[in-house]
Formats: sequence, structure tokens, C-alpha cells
Amino acid sequence: MTHTPQADVVFENGWIYTGTEARPRRGALAIADGRILSTDPDEVARLAETAAERIDLAGRLLIPGFQDAHVHPVSAGIELLSCNLTECDTADDALATIAAYAEAHPELDWILGAGWSMDSFPGGTPTRRMLDAVVPDRPVFLENRDHHGAWFNTRAAELAGIDANTPDPADGRFERETDGTPAGTAHEGAMGLFDRVRPRATQQKAYAGLLAAQEHLVSFGITAWQDAAVGEFMGSPDTVPVYRRAAADGTLKVRVRGAQWWNREDGDAQLEPILARRDEAAAECDPDRLSLGSVKVMVDGVAENFTAAMHDCYLDHHGRATDNRGISFFDARQMADFVTALDREGVQVHFHALGDRAVTDALDALDQALSTNGPTDNRHHLAHLQVVRSEDVARFAPLGATANMQALWACHEDQLDELTLPFLAGDAEAHHYPFGELAATGAALAAGSDWPVSSPDPIAAIHVAVNRVAPGAQRPPLGPEHQKLALAQALDAYTQGTARINHLDHATGRLVPGYYADLAIVDRNLFELPAEQIGGAVVDETWIGGERVYSRAEGSDPIAAAQRAPQLDATGAEA
Repeated sequence: MTHTPQADVVFENGWIYTGTEARPRRGALAIADGRILSTDPDEVARLAETAAERIDLAGRLLIPGFQDAHVHPVSAGIELLSCNLTECDTADDALATIAAYAEAHPELDWILGAGWSMDSFPGGTPTRRMLDAVVPDRPVFLENRDHHGAWFNTRAAELAGIDANTPDPADGRFERETDGTPAGTAHEGAMGLFDRVRPRATQQKAYAGLLAAQEHLVSFGITAWQDAAVGEFMGSPDTVPVYRRAAADGTLKVRVRGAQWWNREDGDAQLEPILARRDEAAAECDPDRLSLGSVKVMVDGVAENFTAAMHDCYLDHHGRATDNRGISFFDARQMADFVTALDREGVQVHFHALGDRAVTDALDALDQALSTNGPTDNRHHLAHLQVVRSEDVARFAPLGATANMQALWACHEDQLDELTLPFLAGDAEAHHYPFGELAATGAALAAGSDWPVSSPDPIAAIHVAVNRVAPGAQRPPLGPEHQKLALAQALDAYTQGTARINHLDHATGRLVPGYYADLAIVDRNLFELPAEQIGGAVVDETWIGGERVYSRAEGSDPIAAAQRAPQLDATGAEA
């Protein structure tokens, strides 16, 4: 006797984009036991008759759940619960928010937070005296939106023992007043000089931050991500126990691949503990829920503060070449050696490579790994790729390197136009975020947000990838026409492309029978919209493993999610 399958949920009367076809088609989809049961219209029609729940798509678009290839959820969640400046558009807004936060929290010894925008301040560098005027009596330390710089007040510098005699570290620098006193902005490694005095977030706050971030991210249709730096790094709490706890107690709904932080001071000694952490997580967690099989290598800084590693020198305010080519955080030969060792051990390398020299060095490291170890299935990827030489674009596909795009940045906006492009040599704009050029060479694409550096909204990022203009902006496209992506290319990068680097492509990233029912419902068919209207679409629902985890009709409250986090006692046990 033939067994007739029973559907838990049927989605019908809409558009279905499976990721296996060029465009969506009118159709329906059935799920059962957390997985996709069928996308065959006739079969789904039969299953609908006895399904436990039928959802009328009413012409909306059903797609695979988005997967963010480069995001910092725990730190972003902590920021949601701290002095959060991400909504501040001007210096006055930021100062008013800081003053209000300090007044509301007299119990705090330090005022900590993040999210200020460099383009709100002259030269992108706010001063300590501005903070002293609103919080004179307590130390203040606030990271900027890209987390490659921090704003501090005089009291914080005093507690850290930082003054005019403090030299710049090799991997960073201070903005300085005329007498050499640090002026209030620290770049890159200079932020680390505060680590011994500024408090870290507790494990409880980090856990609450993860839940807040998860609530926020699923509201954008995100069902999986790669955390671009787990472990202890740059003054953060250790996030690995946070993830493992969430996986163990069932509060981790999304699928996560964690990229363990490669510390630039610890060298090869960290390889063994990294492998041990990877193996411990594999022994206790479903790898489709949590894996620690990646390592994050931050090759350089960012262009706005002139620390991104470039082949050409940065220009000064008069257009003359300086002697600054940015900062490489690792010797290129040493990096090639440890990348080769990681590759040999089956570890994926997730590079932060923003400047064109950083991209060259990362690709050189992968070239050595390939020559030494032979082909592997590690799926290494390079994130950011702000400037890439054409000769390096052509190397991605032969080396098996994936281009990890933060497409939301690939447009004209104040920070790029005022703090970056005027200081780059030659035709740098033509080589900015060269996604179309990479795709044309056959390079694999993945996509992510780098939230909280920028919005985690995949639809907004896809809009920019297609148009090279921000949603609603009245500016010219960034770069030449051939750098634009087709809608399907951008959408696939944010679904099956990231599923591939997350080693989840065996069960996610496409809508095919047997795969997890990780889905997003978009309020309109993106493929029927004029390109300039893509950014107006929104996610109505998000499903993970057959469970509805977000409904726009019900709203999302990340702070409430954080407050629901189980309380821990001093030992880390649940109180």
C-alpha cells in the first residue's frame, strides 16, 4: 500500500523562486517535518487538501531564506543594549544621544557603545573635548560604525595612561593635537590600548545581545549567517560559549558558521586551540545548526582612515601622493604560511581584504595553499573587496576563492565621496566593488552585510548590487555599467552563494524537496519590479526548519528578545 505524505504547511497562490530556475514561476510549495516536501504544482494541490495549515501567498514571492556571509550579531546585539548611535545623522544628534544615555544610566562606571558615522565629523575624526562637554566625569569609549576607530574622552585616556608621550602602535594610530596629545579618535590597533581598563560585556549581556540580534536579523528574512569573528578579539567577550549555550538550550534558531578570530600577536600557537574549539563544537552541536570551521584573518584596515592596504599611495588634501599605502596587519609571507596550515587542517579562511594590496596578499596566500596542499573543499572567501585590480579579479575563479560582497556599500554616499575617493590614486572608482567583473570571470559570489557597520537588509543590498545606487538616492551609479549584477545573480549570492561557503548547500539555499524549509516571503515579486524599485520590497515572513520565526504583521522587538534571555549567575549557570 502506497503511503500518502501529509503536509504540515502549504504555501499557494504565489510566485516561487527555487534558485534552480532563471526566474520565479507561479506555483506552490509544501513542507513537512521541517523540510520541503514538494514544489510540484499538481502534487502540492493534492497535499493542500489535508495540510494542517494553508498560507495564501496572494501573489507574493517565496524565496530561499537569506544567508548573511559576513555579520557580527553578538556585538551588534550588545550595541542595541548600549549607547547606540546608529540612528544619529549629525554630530549634534550623537552628542545629545550620549548625554541622554549617560543621564539615564548613572550606575555605569563607563559609557560604552558604538555606531557614530565618520561623515558626521570634519575629517571623520571627532574630538575628546566634544565628549568632555557632555560627559566630563566618567570615561567614554564609543566605536564608530565600521568598528575600525573609536571616540574617547579625556577621562578614558587618563585611565588608560594615554598622553602625548604614548607612541602609536604598529597596527594603528591616534589623531593628535598640536602638542601631540591624542585628540579623541583612535584608529585600528590604537583602540586596543584601552582594553586593559574598559570593561568587557558580561557573558549574560553577550547572550542577551545574541537573542536581540537574532530577532532583528530574522525580520529581514535571514535564516543563516557566518559570524565574521567569534572568540575573544578587540576587547570583546568570548562569543563561542554564547553560541554553544544558545545551541544547547534551543534559543539559537538560525544556522551559524563561526569564523574564529586569528589574533595577529599569537602566531602559530593559536592553531591548536582553534582546531580544538572546532572539534568540540562539532562533537556537541548539529553542524547544520552551529559550526566553528572557519577562521577570520583581518588583512588590513579601512580606506576612510587610510589603513586599507593599497598598491598606490594615498593622496593628501591637495591631491599629492603621500608615503602612506595603508597597514598590512600580517607579513605577506607569514600569512601565506599560516593560511597554508589552516587549509591543510580543513579550515576555511575568511579574509577581511579591503584594499587592493590586501586582496593581492590574500590571493597569494591561497595560491601557496593550493600549490602546497592541492585542491580542497574549504571554500575560502574574501570579504569587502572595496578596490581590486583587474589582474587579481581574474585570479578568484582559478584559486577557488569566493568573493564575499557587502553590496550595500557599492554606491555613492557621503563617507565614500568625501573621505575616500578624493584620496585614492588613478581610476579607483572603476575598480570599486567590482562585482560584475568578478561574476564575468566565473568567480563564486556570496553576500553579507557586515552589520552593525551597515544595515542587515538583504533587499537593500540587492538593490544596490543591481543599480549601484542606494534605494531612494538621487546620485549617479558608482563605477562603470559592467560592475552591476543581474537580480538573479545578487539574489543567488545572498541565498545559495552564502549557503555554499557556510557548507550548508547540501540542505539550504534553494527550494528543492528534502532541503530544510528555510524560507522568506517577500511582499512582492522582485523580478516584476523596475530595477529602481527593488529596495521598496519588504519581508513579510521568515521560516526556519518549517517554523515561522517572524511575521511582519506581528512585528519584531529585539530588546524584548534580549530581556527574555535566561539570567545567569556569577558562575555562568542559569539563575
